[in-house]
Amino acid sequence: MVSSDVLLAGLRAAGEETRLRILALLSEGELSVSDLTDILGQSQPRISRHLKLLTEAGLVRRSREGAWAFFRLDETGAGGAFAASLAAWLDPRDPVLAADRERLSAVRMSRAEAAQGYFASVARDWDRLRSLHVPDEAVEAAVEAAAREGARGAFLDLGTGTGRMLERIAPTFGRAIGVDANHAMLAVARANLEKAGLSRVELRQGDIYALPFTRGSFDLVVVHQVLHFLDDPGRAVREAAAMLSPGGRLIVVDFAPHEMEFLRAEHAHRRLGFSKAQISGWFSEAGLNCDLAEEIKSAGGVSAELTVMLWRGQDRRKPAEQSLRQSSLEVA
Repeated sequence: MVSSDVLLAGLRAAGEETRLRILALLSEGELSVSDLTDILGQSQPRISRHLKLLTEAGLVRRSREGAWAFFRLDETGAGGAFAASLAAWLDPRDPVLAADRERLSAVRMSRAEAAQGYFASVARDWDRLRSLHVPDEAVEAAVEAAAREGARGAFLDLGTGTGRMLERIAPTFGRAIGVDANHAMLAVARANLEKAGLSRVELRQGDIYALPFTRGSFDLVVVHQVLHFLDDPGRAVREAAAMLSPGGRLIVVDFAPHEMEFLRAEHAHRRLGFSKAQISGWFSEAGLNCDLAEEIKSAGGVSAELTVMLWRGQDRRKPAEQSLRQSSLEVA
């Protein structure tokens, strides 16, 4: 249900051909101003004016990624739900909309090729590092298993990289967001997620020490192979924990302590692994109980040069529903 003010503002903003076409395109997923100018064949200033009106009406949400601006339907508010309904009512066989979707496919293909070109340039280093530890499949399976418990409302992936954790976990959550500091890696993640049919997953360029989200907004936060790149990993753990809702869970995956000094020079590692005491200590300082600390092993049990560890911490506050239920029991 929406208020009359929201409905009237939405109708005024959407009641123009180009803006209606923009809403139809954004219902397919997040797009940049450049994407929309290529698809619609209109100038950047004109597209920007249309987007400004749609944003002010609460139908569309804007986010920055370096010098780029990305737009998506504002799924967090009533305006976005109204915009999604409008897009759903449109006839997909309409010649104009069908042509827009064809150009959208071409834009996505071009974007994917550029992203994979970047990834190919760093793949050799990635392959060398991956050869030192258990297969990625074993790590991903362990994270999935650790993420099965708890509420399934919102999921945050910090240092999302190629978006692989989002591919594995996002489909089971109502909302999923990936954050990375590297614009080129976000391009890779965006292409991978679109290929996997997960175009509604959100991607944001951001600072892991100063996340642009309301605190207490996520039921699950994952920090996968990120802490060893940071100068202050403890601070990053505290910031990640602050994003958790009461009873929410934080999963950290990283290396156990090791002595491979070449990783500092060749792979920009700042820390050579973390002990169980370090991570559990940071969890405790952040208000989390560490309920899982395990070594991730391959299916065949073959040991690797680098040991990959998984830690899981749970926010000590009780979820609202649980607290209310407990209060009612105490009163009874």
